[in-house]
Amino acid sequence: MPERLVTIKGDITQRPVDAIVNAANESLLGGGGVDGAIHRAAGPELLEACRQLGGCPAGEARITPGFRLPARFVIHTVGPVWKGGQAGEAHVLARCYHSVMAIARDNALKTLAFPAISCGVYGYPPEEACAIAVGTLKGLLDDNPSIRRIELVAFNDTIFHIFQSLLGSSA
Repeated sequence: MPERLVTIKGDITQRPVDAIVNAANESLLGGGGVDGAIHRAAGPELLEACRQLGGCPAGEARITPGFRLPARFVIHTVGPVWKGGQAGEAHVLARCYHSVMAIARDNALKTLAFPAISCGVYGYPPEEACAIAVGTLKGLLDDNPSIRRIELVAFNDTIFHIFQSLLGSSA
């Protein structure tokens, strides 16, 4: 049986999955990093769809069509801004993964691609954020047998090697 949780290095906007996850800001109206790349690749229709959602609080998630992306959907989630680790950041980050997986279940999605949420401009230390991602997703996969594959898409070698180490594989 193929692994259900894997890491790859690449461009999340090119992943042929049911849904890619966007590390968004609370407005959902685009930004830098992964968020900006997804908005550019999906086209202006994504911005219009996000306007209709009225934003998203940290730890929650919202779904839109993927428009011009290979993925059918984009699930937008807002991770925490790193404030030193004593402001509930770990809890909020774990809630992002729970929220995305609930939307995936409710929409009968089978394949997902996640970025390293909060590891860019939000400043979350990658080792800690990736450990939360892997630990939370492993537990959620046990409760979601319909999910066939989750890709942890690394945008650089550092994130890729952290995910690889945590998964204990050379995926």
